[in-house]
Amino acid sequence: MKNYRLLFGPLAAVIFLCGVAGLAAQLPGYSHVHQTVSEIGEMDSPLRVAFALTLFAVAACIFVFALGLRELSVQAARSPLAAYLIGSMTISILGVAYFASPHPLHNVFGLSEIIGYQAPLAFAITWRRDSHAKRLVAFSWVAFVVVWAAILANLSSLDPEGAVWAHVRPVIGIAQRALFGAWFGWVAVLGWALYQRSGATVPNAAARS
Repeated sequence: MKNYRLLFGPLAAVIFLCGVAGLAAQLPGYSHVHQTVSEIGEMDSPLRVAFALTLFAVAACIFVFALGLRELSVQAARSPLAAYLIGSMTISILGVAYFASPHPLHNVFGLSEIIGYQAPLAFAITWRRDSHAKRLVAFSWVAFVVVWAAILANLSSLDPEGAVWAHVRPVIGIAQRALFGAWFGWVAVLGWALYQRSGATVPNAAARS
């Protein structure tokens, strides 16, 4: 039987992508290159409520997807660690949505997303012996590297006088979207690929090796 909860991974990515693009289009002068995603729904933005609702929907999809991945991982005799890390993003996203920028807790929940960003690494390690997941494992390694490169670029803001931030600041919108795009892109591909194989997943001696 197909695990339809895995499709909520791609759905989360689509809602996030379309939501951000659609809401940004309603803000005159908004720049995807120079401005962060949070600025779309900051406290004094007319789109604050719409932005928050969009993130609430994304968080709900991520939670359902995490449940689906956990179920599949258990069936395949793999550690559900990646599912738990993905699930942690639910809390982070809800916090970011509820505490609009520039509320102090907005950045706290934003930084907490670093926990969930480790999911590609967790999947690559825990599924590395699955002969049917070699491409997904390789893809997860690539996603992990890209995600961390983007994380370091975004964290350069912690050193406002540093050389890295001097280069990132003018294009912070691109740097932030690279991070979101890499992680949500990984979630979308992972969810769709695992959904395709979910109906045929039957734990056996080879899978447990």
